[in-house]
Amino acid sequence: MFSKGEAIKHALQKYGWVALGCAILSFGLYNVHEQCRVTEGGVLGMTLFLEHWLHLSPAAGSFILNIFCYALGFKFLGKAFLRDSLIAAVMYSLLYGFWELFPPMLPSMARWPLLAAVVGALFVGVGVGLIVRMDIAPGGDDALALVLSHVTKKNVGRMYLACDLTVLALSLSYIPVFNILCSLVTVTISSWIVGRFSADEQKKKNKRAEAESTV
Repeated sequence: MFSKGEAIKHALQKYGWVALGCAILSFGLYNVHEQCRVTEGGVLGMTLFLEHWLHLSPAAGSFILNIFCYALGFKFLGKAFLRDSLIAAVMYSLLYGFWELFPPMLPSMARWPLLAAVVGALFVGVGVGLIVRMDIAPGGDDALALVLSHVTKKNVGRMYLACDLTVLALSLSYIPVFNILCSLVTVTISSWIVGRFSADEQKKKNKRAEAESTV
């Protein structure tokens, strides 16, 4: 158990990493993905889809979709996880809205979609990875995948893939096929980076558990 001082320090560190992750994620989506028409799967890609067809700002779209997904997955996530994830969702929406106050800060890579896909994947992978390592979901993708897994009795990983492919298929309505292929590159790279963050954090937890068990 943490003392009061330790608990405050732990909370500041946790939410500090979450804020940094949300800042990196929202910066990449606004400056790379939205400007270069490179999309993501899941909720992130769906916000860009809604922005294009309904002119709904990703700042608002992300918040609405995440609330909906978290509501579906509430009983699977637990109260603490849901609380922290909603805080992350609010942080992301506010930060995206902040970036929207300014013109794009990065040179346009629209002429080089493959480059945009790689650069965008780095922002998404690092941003999401920093949040996930705190055991917090930056988007509603996690909740939705768990719900679908429960209903269909399929592997959660397959549900993540199914969601990504569905969003990318919808994105074909306004994004050229080549750009969608680049988006597949983005999804692959960003997923790998997030996986590395998660795996490294799990190793640290295992080492701490081993150390505590020997005391």
